[in-house]
Amino acid sequence: MVISIIALLMGILLPILGKVRKQAKVIACQSNLKQLGYIFLTYADNNNGNMPPTSSEWPAILQLRCDNSEGVNCCPVATKPVSEGGQHPFAAYFSGGVAFPPTGGPDGYSGSYGINGWVCNPPPEKTINSLGLPTANNWKTVNVKGGNNIPLLLDSMWIDSYPDNTNIPPPFDSDFFGNGPMGSRQMRFFCINRHDGFINSVFLDFSVRKIGLKELWKLKWHRNSDLNAPTPEWPDWMKKFKDY
Repeated sequence: MVISIIALLMGILLPILGKVRKQAKVIACQSNLKQLGYIFLTYADNNNGNMPPTSSEWPAILQLRCDNSEGVNCCPVATKPVSEGGQHPFAAYFSGGVAFPPTGGPDGYSGSYGINGWVCNPPPEKTINSLGLPTANNWKTVNVKGGNNIPLLLDSMWIDSYPDNTNIPPPFDSDFFGNGPMGSRQMRFFCINRHDGFINSVFLDFSVRKIGLKELWKLKWHRNSDLNAPTPEWPDWMKKFKDY
């Protein structure tokens, strides 16, 4: 009888404990992003409110301004790079083109958060970014209205991305490559089912919250984002998620 009662209790408690562990990791992820937000706030305060010139520079900023940089560079559910057996969406990335010694060695950086490249402040002579998109759309500074709807750093499969509200949803979860022009599928790096239909983000006003995957298409990514763009046709894996 005692064994039966214990088995019954375990059957009730284990799912609850599983949910508690998941929620704890969500909170830890948000805490990481909050710390990263403060680092960007400090950077902006020291640079007349301006953001970094390029999206590839933020890991170096993290290294210089955070003593425990290796402790906040990854979401707690995505710490292992694919090269070490990590599986998307629960995998870190490795960027060999960024100098960041603590995690990626002298010639690379490993992490699982990515920057919204549209927040960066490229030099005036640079009118087109690496994707051929106009830099006039960049926010460039933190001194803008509506910062609570402008993503800064997010759960990501890559170090940076330049999403638009007209981007194509990925045909399946963690579709790293996809089809179509590169500029039309930038949302795929952030549209990953890492937290049960959500990802976490710190915004340009340095607030932190969860974002529903379909909500990604309702955010103000750049200065000319069309918040009234037609709702895309959702692939099967996304149809179950909340609409916005």
